[in-house]
Amino acid sequence: MNGEYHEDLVSVFNHQISLEACDTCHAGNGSVQQYLDSVARNLGLDPETATGLITRAEMKNTAIARESFRDLTVTAVVTAGIEKNGGRAGDPASFCENGETAEPVGGTINTIILINADLPEYAMTRAVMTATEAKAVALQQLMARSIYSTGIATESGTDMIVIVADPNSSRHLTNTGKHSKLGELIGLGVIRATINALELETGLSPASQRDVLVRLSRFGVTEEDLWNAAVQAGFPELTGREDRGRFLQYLKRWAQEPGTVARAAAALHLVDEAEWGLLPGDTARDAIIRILHNGKTNIPGRDEPLIRCVISLLISGCLRNYHR
Repeated sequence: MNGEYHEDLVSVFNHQISLEACDTCHAGNGSVQQYLDSVARNLGLDPETATGLITRAEMKNTAIARESFRDLTVTAVVTAGIEKNGGRAGDPASFCENGETAEPVGGTINTIILINADLPEYAMTRAVMTATEAKAVALQQLMARSIYSTGIATESGTDMIVIVADPNSSRHLTNTGKHSKLGELIGLGVIRATINALELETGLSPASQRDVLVRLSRFGVTEEDLWNAAVQAGFPELTGREDRGRFLQYLKRWAQEPGTVARAAAALHLVDEAEWGLLPGDTARDAIIRILHNGKTNIPGRDEPLIRCVISLLISGCLRNYHR
């Protein structure tokens, strides 16, 4: 509501929209603008002088990060969800804006940045760019997945950002890019608040990503896929329901061992390198086999080597079958 550049706004809010209200707006029984106008009025705000964001994230999971240098302060206020709507720039679109509308999707990263300095319009625009880069950094550090491709997410498809400067401040700054101290503070604040908000809302965190099964999910690979690959690989001991349960139980435990995660993460990065054209596919495949098998190619039929073998088969040769 009331996007673009303004000098006459006096308030900003972030609002959790209900599923019912979201469905109502989507069904054409009211516009998002009308809905936000009503939210503003219910908050005692004038819709003409307020700007508002909407999200399905809960306000109790808001994260706030403050970064300062001398008397300059940047405060980032973030609510975040990525698990249902994480996307990577360049992913396949879901609609074409030519009389079409998109289905409502949950998962949004909303960012409000407060700067105690006076900024010209172009500097505030550049601040949006810096904040967007910082958000992508946070998602990269978490290895958050896109649900529309096998890539690492750069944002959700419904993110919004508000930059608030202080025109009455005696600090008149003009540079919000990465080379400036203000740009650094924006980046640090957004990274920290985004990471904290994602953990509060969805549990996504560095700890939750220390799991081979979580890392493989970016490529659409499931526990069932691993079991089927083990059976198809021709291991004679995998024949019954009891063996399947034992395999999956061991797999979950093995998948969270730090050394296992490190090898799988290295292998999957090589998959990315091959996808991006930075490495020949054969080179990446050979390196993956060495990483996952500790340099060995003759794998005996025991649980841990078996799982390593199955995962290496998927990563080195079968992952394309699971690309979405």
